[in-house]
Amino acid sequence: MRLIVLTVLSIALMVVDARFDALKPLRSQLGLFVSPLYYAAELPVRGWDTVTELTSSRAQLIADNERLRAEALLTQRKLQKLATLTEQNVRLRELLNSSSLVDERVLVAELIGVDPNPFTQRILIDKGENDGVFLGQPVLDATGLMGQVVEVLPYSARVLMITDASHSLPVQVNRNGLRAIASGTGRNEWLELRYVGDTADIREGDIVVSSGLGQRFPAGYPVGRVQSVVRHPSQSFAEVRVAPSAQLNRSRYLLLVFSPESGYGDVLPALDLSPDAPEAEAAPTAEPAATTQAAADETAPAADAEEVDNAQ
Repeated sequence: MRLIVLTVLSIALMVVDARFDALKPLRSQLGLFVSPLYYAAELPVRGWDTVTELTSSRAQLIADNERLRAEALLTQRKLQKLATLTEQNVRLRELLNSSSLVDERVLVAELIGVDPNPFTQRILIDKGENDGVFLGQPVLDATGLMGQVVEVLPYSARVLMITDASHSLPVQVNRNGLRAIASGTGRNEWLELRYVGDTADIREGDIVVSSGLGQRFPAGYPVGRVQSVVRHPSQSFAEVRVAPSAQLNRSRYLLLVFSPESGYGDVLPALDLSPDAPEAEAAPTAEPAATTQAAADETAPAADAEEVDNAQ
């Protein structure tokens, strides 16, 4: 009987609730008491969802952080490469501008190695015998004279810097034509001018250029600028230091000069930036000397004799 009564009551309530609005206030009041039960029943599910979300968010954050770090490193690498390319572009433009100011044939080379011996000033370039490089060939950068080739390999060559202790070249002061011998000191910071009379007209700031008297370096290339002049009353010659014009420890791109003074070698260079001179006029005129010291030995006596004549 209880089951039948409750069943009939339930059916009656459902019909009344479906067809009439009389039970809506009562259902709203009952909802206030049922809501806590719903919330308690959903607590385990909500707790599990929260833990899952926190775990996935942490893993996602770690992955995003690693990805952003990798992208930042790649971006920094690209920026560094861009800066390097910009500097190389500037140096190449300087080289092209400097090569347009000379009349000789030139070949652009790149520095690929430096001699680790602290007592020698030598570098290795990426042009060799197959490119027409020959012994004694002058080498300069965008700002001045750097040295000469002393060893030629098929695809590379070694260059002796003008600051090497065994290297000397005849120079002259651009202001008044005063001749001297610029000798290396083993340091990149300065050269030493030899056989300059104590009463010679030379002062700080004078530009020193190659004189071309040694039949090795063409005349007129900048060698350096006079840094200091010390005159000793008890000595016949002044102590003159010259700061090199070339960036000896920074230049990466160099120019190999093919001039009539130094000889063209047996093979003409692959690159000619001077369209004025035809190939018919670029015939070899002189055989290059074998070593740097021989060139210095040949030029030093001539310069000595000339300085003695001038002094007399």
